[in-house]
Amino acid sequence: MMLTAALAFAPPSGQQGSQSMLMTFLPMILIFVVFYFLLIAPARKKQKLHGEMLRNLKSGDRVITSGGIHGTVVGVTDEIVQLRVAEKVNIQISKQAVAGLQGQPES
Repeated sequence: MMLTAALAFAPPSGQQGSQSMLMTFLPMILIFVVFYFLLIAPARKKQKLHGEMLRNLKSGDRVITSGGIHGTVVGVTDEIVQLRVAEKVNIQISKQAVAGLQGQPES
């Protein structure tokens, strides 16, 4: 009697394989979704904002380089930024070395 009751509540054998496959991959799918929203999406947004800031650099902007040098932009080309770091002292750095604008909060 108990065996027939257990068989009555069991899913048909054809559905059990596909349901088991879904339950196997569901944790991996959930982990990927969590990683995407917690790590990948914010990093892509920050990278996009940094690229936009680099494209909009102009003379007179006060910037900080990735090496910690503070300076004022005096010239910009496609790949090089000229910074004034002291009176009559200009340096050339790679545009990618500009970490951000001074006074701009880091996100």
